[in-house]
Amino acid sequence: MAISVVMPALEMAQETGKLVSWKKKAGEQVKKGEMLLEVETDKAVVEIEAQGDGILGGVTAKEGDVVPVGQTIAWLLKPGEQPPANVAAAQTGRKMDSAPAAAAAVAAPAASEPVSAVGAKISPKARRLAREHGVDIATLRGSGPGGEILAEDIMKAAGGGGAPAAPPSTSASAARPSAPAPAAAVPSGPPEAVSSIGRIMAERTTQSWTTVPHFFVTREVDATALNATRERWIPIVEKSHGVKVTHTDLIVAAVARALHVHPRMNGSWANDKITLNSHVNVALAMAVENAVVTAVIRDTDRIGLGDIAKQRKELAERARANRLQPADITGATFTISNLGMFNVDAFTAIIVPPQAGILAVGAIADRAVAANGMIGVRPTLNLTLSSDHRVVDGARAAAFLNDVVLSLNEVEKWAR
Repeated sequence: MAISVVMPALEMAQETGKLVSWKKKAGEQVKKGEMLLEVETDKAVVEIEAQGDGILGGVTAKEGDVVPVGQTIAWLLKPGEQPPANVAAAQTGRKMDSAPAAAAAVAAPAASEPVSAVGAKISPKARRLAREHGVDIATLRGSGPGGEILAEDIMKAAGGGGAPAAPPSTSASAARPSAPAPAAAVPSGPPEAVSSIGRIMAERTTQSWTTVPHFFVTREVDATALNATRERWIPIVEKSHGVKVTHTDLIVAAVARALHVHPRMNGSWANDKITLNSHVNVALAMAVENAVVTAVIRDTDRIGLGDIAKQRKELAERARANRLQPADITGATFTISNLGMFNVDAFTAIIVPPQAGILAVGAIADRAVAANGMIGVRPTLNLTLSSDHRVVDGARAAAFLNDVVLSLNEVEKWAR
């Protein structure tokens, strides 16, 4: 029996995926578990495994195509078998809304015009964008499976613009003072191309910043113990795991400890309710070409420093090589963004929904501090916690950050 190869949905909000490359050619034998294709989502380029054995055939998508999730793009066939025809798109599990019927007073479109999307499916995301941009969904033809209206259809319609306004009559224009001449346009270079990851990252961060009620708490941390512990653990972890411990590894471990005792901070907001996650999965923001991805270290509170360092290194290498797997970028319950290596003293980060918080980490630097009534110089770093006020209030956020700071001050006692 033929096995369909569909564009996978790697997250709930995903509507399309970009086919980056096929790892096999049409007519080649494929074994279950072998890498079959690469897909670009808003977070990363992900390698997708074959779900069965067969000969690759019936390929309908080429490299660079943007395909709706659930759409069949190829088949794994037995020798001599032909690809099935007219197969409906696979269900992705995403909830769809039905577009409202057009008003009875609206005339039917002419034969040469696009078919109206009356009764077509539309994703909640596309419906939200339609409201924000004033797009009439009844006039659209969806590009998704079964005519589903996608966010991309809305953005195209919004960018197309409507017909220009009719010029005012002579009498009307004579009754009004003439408008001032427009300012001269500022010369600019050609527009810079934006990757799919960069475009959707911009959309997601804008959505988070405008819909999530952020608030921020900040602490300056004495990094003396952090520096000393790292130096002590470098040779230990290099011998046991073959990787060098970083300050980030120790901060990840400290954050995981605090999340374990602050379940709200490890929670999430979705469908107008708070969910307390049973696992602590800390994600690290990692810069890749033209974008940022968040790679996940799973069960962070249950593993040792060596395992954290090893996973962090492997995730970073896969991210730079565009080889992250679906499991690498999904399931995070909290995120850390460290810009210390860029000599940034402090910054605020945007929350990654549906997570309740993200911790921004600045550079460790020698600074003047007051201690025991005296002015001295010590290594310090700044931590800024961004929190979703729907999940945690100021007191909870402050208590969580305080426990992170205490863990970093006492890191020599608990590091393992």
